[in-house]
Amino acid sequence: MNSISLAQIEQYAIDKKEFLLAEDALNNVSKSFDFLTEFSKDKIIYGINTGFGPMAQYRIDTDKLNHLQYNLIRSHSSGIGKPLDETYARSVMVARLNSFLQGNSGISSGVIQQLVLFLNKGIVPEIFEHGSVGASGDLVQLSHLGLNLIGEGYVYENGVRQKTADVLAKHGIAPLKMELRDGLGLINGTSCMTGIAAVNLIYAQRLVQWAIAASSMINEIMEAFDDSFSKELNAVKHHKGQQYVASQMRDFLAGSEMIRSREELFKDDTALTTREFERKIQEYYSIRCVPQIIGPIVDTINYAQEVVENELNSTNDNPIVRPDENNVFHGGNFHGDYISLEMDKVKIVLTKLSMLMERQLNFLMNSKLNGKFPPFLNAGTWGLNFGFQGIQFTATSTTAESQALSTSVYIHSIPNNNDNQDIVSMGTNSAVLAKQVLENSYQVMSIHIMAICQAIDLLEPEEKERLSSKTKSIYAQIRTKASFIKEDVPPAESIADVYQLIKETPFTI
Repeated sequence: MNSISLAQIEQYAIDKKEFLLAEDALNNVSKSFDFLTEFSKDKIIYGINTGFGPMAQYRIDTDKLNHLQYNLIRSHSSGIGKPLDETYARSVMVARLNSFLQGNSGISSGVIQQLVLFLNKGIVPEIFEHGSVGASGDLVQLSHLGLNLIGEGYVYENGVRQKTADVLAKHGIAPLKMELRDGLGLINGTSCMTGIAAVNLIYAQRLVQWAIAASSMINEIMEAFDDSFSKELNAVKHHKGQQYVASQMRDFLAGSEMIRSREELFKDDTALTTREFERKIQEYYSIRCVPQIIGPIVDTINYAQEVVENELNSTNDNPIVRPDENNVFHGGNFHGDYISLEMDKVKIVLTKLSMLMERQLNFLMNSKLNGKFPPFLNAGTWGLNFGFQGIQFTATSTTAESQALSTSVYIHSIPNNNDNQDIVSMGTNSAVLAKQVLENSYQVMSIHIMAICQAIDLLEPEEKERLSSKTKSIYAQIRTKASFIKEDVPPAESIADVYQLIKETPFTI
């Protein structure tokens, strides 16, 4: 049985690695197709010799069975909105391929071979964000994929939208000739929402690493105490994510001479005789509670990975063809609730991550809170220059948008399809909105990491020397894209450059 992970999605969708079929990859696919061909000759099988959905009550004449599959693809190619970019579209194709390679769908091997050609020739299907209700599969989005495979509609090559027929002709690729239940097989599954979800998780995992790094850096430049992320403190809270974050922070800050030991305070005789302490005994929550805040984010994303990988390696269409059981089973494996719920949870935790970054940013902006840096990290003339004052607005408003987007889609079922689909998942909507929240979160992170680097430049030279090696390394990376700000300059281009850097650079502490 074919099995893939998020790591392989990253290779095929982001790195554009060639998709190679194993020699025996098509054996189960052919066996399933041959079985269904024979099995359906004297039986009523949904989608083979019947209409679809509420139209399943009508038998289709034998001489029109193939035409039925084309009608299904063409009639449901009704998507609208923004098309998925290449990375997400490639992930959708890989997700559909792997579902078929389980050998339970009864599709022809020609579908597999056409999908592989599209991937390896860099032909990007035009799949629109809007269309799926996610409960008879991603019917609309996957119909657009099917439409391209049969040589119709539009595709993208090298970022240029072109007629599919022209691109296939250029590459010498014949349009897919659909057989038996190829049309239904192509569209009756969760592969669009799953493909989007997989890429979302890859980038979300990268973002979490940046958030742990940024949080470690702000602890360091503020000379925070080390016990908030100590092993001893976090070990008494039995959550894997929290303990992981604390461990990552300790690794990141190893060798730092800026982080203070609580022992220093315990042994400070002057402090013991002081009525009011000059320095804070405990930091604000956005600095002190990082393991407790990012920990559940880590746990949520890790569980979502388990769910998404299960879906990637499942047969998620209907009916299910089981030659080993000598039967065809009708049911609802196309229902997308698993993905919908996880993407809701992921966008909620990413919004919380943005909120944490925005609050840490605000702490750096407000000299009355941090007691160390000038207002808005302004290195110029106060009043004449503005530092990061304008940049903060963008981070705050973007975080607010994510908060508005983070209501649940999973519970927003609307009956449709003559009430045949009376409760649906809206899974693709959930995945698309999670994608938007992810983009927003990277934007907020870009601004925040720039502000941290600005704060580092405002440290005394001897303090900069005392920073950890990993803080210095990240500082050097960011400074290749964004400079120290003294005189006011438009920062939009630098923010975009930093965004690109942190999103496309796999990063581990």
